[in-house]
Amino acid sequence: MTTTEEILKERVKELTCLYEVTSIIVNSDYDQLQTSLEAIVYCLKRAWQFENVAEVHLKVGEYEVTTDDYHTDMVTLVSNIKVFNKIEGEVIVAYPSEKYSAEDFLKEEKTLLNNIALDVGNLIERKQIRDSEANTRRQMERTDRLHILGEITAGIAHELNTPLANILGFAELLTEKMTDKDAVRDLEKIMDSAIFSREIVKKLMFFACEMPQEMKTVKLIPVVTNVLKLLEPSLRSKKLRLNKSFDNEIMELKADTVQLTQVMFNLIMNAIYYSPEGATIDVSILDTINTISIQIADQGKGIDVDLVDKVFEPFFTTKPIGEGSGLGLSVVHGIITSHKGKISHKSNTPKGTIFTVDFPKL
Repeated sequence: MTTTEEILKERVKELTCLYEVTSIIVNSDYDQLQTSLEAIVYCLKRAWQFENVAEVHLKVGEYEVTTDDYHTDMVTLVSNIKVFNKIEGEVIVAYPSEKYSAEDFLKEEKTLLNNIALDVGNLIERKQIRDSEANTRRQMERTDRLHILGEITAGIAHELNTPLANILGFAELLTEKMTDKDAVRDLEKIMDSAIFSREIVKKLMFFACEMPQEMKTVKLIPVVTNVLKLLEPSLRSKKLRLNKSFDNEIMELKADTVQLTQVMFNLIMNAIYYSPEGATIDVSILDTINTISIQIADQGKGIDVDLVDKVFEPFFTTKPIGEGSGLGLSVVHGIITSHKGKISHKSNTPKGTIFTVDFPKL
């Protein structure tokens, strides 16, 4: 490139590329970022001196865009893409190595590529900030909902306890006086229903953290082992395999033994319920620097994307009517929160769900 006209033409192409890329970024839909990156890649291709043979490859995080004829043995010009000052990808412009060499790239093209890489990094940063803010907002909204529901359910539980105790008490008194066997059977049904209702009330009070806690130092492994023994018949009935992995046998927590048992029972029972026959359930306990982490992984269908935010909401269940009250995971969430712990879930590979409970160490 020698003439002033050719030099000016290249500068115009570079400035046009910068303007187009800026416009693409300004108008980007963060939920359709792949489309924006594709547009940026083809803007870059047009900006190069030998645009007819130039190829572009862009990769950052989960996104990757490549023009049709790009391959790895070409002559390349590379610029790293940084996201929050950490290299997360790169953008490459390439020429066929048979006819071109590194000297065919212009100094101004290197500057242009660096600017585009900087703009792409800034775009990814803004998307991550947006996603983080949205996630924080959802968590706050969910916490508010759970707090309100906790207050409501605590009130309901207290109000229901007295009439349920009366129903159960008077039904028992009548049973002792009755000689009619049919009437006794009916009274027993009333008592069974009252006991079932009382258990629901107890779960509501657990969810609302209204049950008194007896916090003490608890050896974790014996608690988990006892729960697994209790659930052995359920495991056998579905021919499920159980894998256990404990970092050590002496891990201890500050916890309420009954509530800790309930947490483990609910989570493992859920894994059993949703596992297909012959599948494997993994129970792992990891001793990390600040926490003791319990992981329970199943190989079921997994949690539908649309239901991810509802898993810990009270009265929400995917079980058929009559098989679940929708309070199990809500109670678990309430217990873990009262122990200053955290519970989360993610997809298992290749299918299923992993629930993780992190308790603070002593």
